[in-house]
Amino acid sequence: MKEVKITDIKGIKVGHAQNPEGGSGTTVILCEDGMLASCEVRGGGPASVETELLDPVKGNQGIHAVMLSGGSAFGLAARGGIMRYLEERGKGKNMRKGVVPIVPGACIFDLPIGDWNFRPGEEMGYQACLNATDGPVAEGNVGAGTGAVLGKMQGFENAMKGGLGHYALQVGDVIVGAIVAVNAVGDVWDPETGKIVAGSLTEDKKGFRGLESLLEKFLIPAGGEGENTTIGCIVTNAKLTKAQCKKVAEVAHNGFARAIRPVHTFRDGDCIFAVTANEVEVTDVDAVAALAAKVMERAVISAAKHADAAYGLPCYKDFDWID
Repeated sequence: MKEVKITDIKGIKVGHAQNPEGGSGTTVILCEDGMLASCEVRGGGPASVETELLDPVKGNQGIHAVMLSGGSAFGLAARGGIMRYLEERGKGKNMRKGVVPIVPGACIFDLPIGDWNFRPGEEMGYQACLNATDGPVAEGNVGAGTGAVLGKMQGFENAMKGGLGHYALQVGDVIVGAIVAVNAVGDVWDPETGKIVAGSLTEDKKGFRGLESLLEKFLIPAGGEGENTTIGCIVTNAKLTKAQCKKVAEVAHNGFARAIRPVHTFRDGDCIFAVTANEVEVTDVDAVAALAAKVMERAVISAAKHADAAYGLPCYKDFDWID
């Protein structure tokens, strides 16, 4: 088993575009020639598009990109630029007079971070596509992670900067990778150490509050309804059916649950897409799903560790007492 990147999968490109002053951005995972995909939404407040189309009982048998964006429901407009980029290149579902690109997507709520009046739109989605490469995947305050914040259950004044993370592993010829924007109401934990990596800080900023212990004391959380969300995408080259992609997306949420506490709340819109290039035969889909959970867990932690301080929010790198 070795660490790789999702862009090592043939046909996959990742691109980011962001406006740091506006406090938001867009990430695109391009699979221009079409790949099978499904998704699983488990948060109580999603801002998403075309997720119903990815249900295994629906007829769609291919997508051409996945959009992860900031801007809450406004940010869904960035999808128009991704569709324009693909249509200009003749990529999409062939219809009688042209093509229709299939682009599912989801957004995080980052409107209060920078300029409330800025939100990703068509031009940002288009620019993310222009920036897409099959090289290293940038992490931290980029793309959909630009305005991400985590540990918000006790309010923004005690929260930390979130971001975008990536992690991928190869076993034999099979690659399974994850990309994720972490904008969670909960803390980020590392299961390998059993310690908090980033989350709600104490008032003196010398420790973590430990939100699970606060819940046990029946404190009323301050995190606003729908103002959070962790969104991500699993990408693999394992040969899967659409139903198996759905199962991989479901199990990948275990990665969220291991690394984010609490998660899947009414205040989150947590969503994971699963995309396959369908290149490598596998005998055990459960092994692919288990690996998906592992890489998603590590991608969440990577997002927290790569975030930079911004918008008055501290980051993981600011605290030498965090192991």
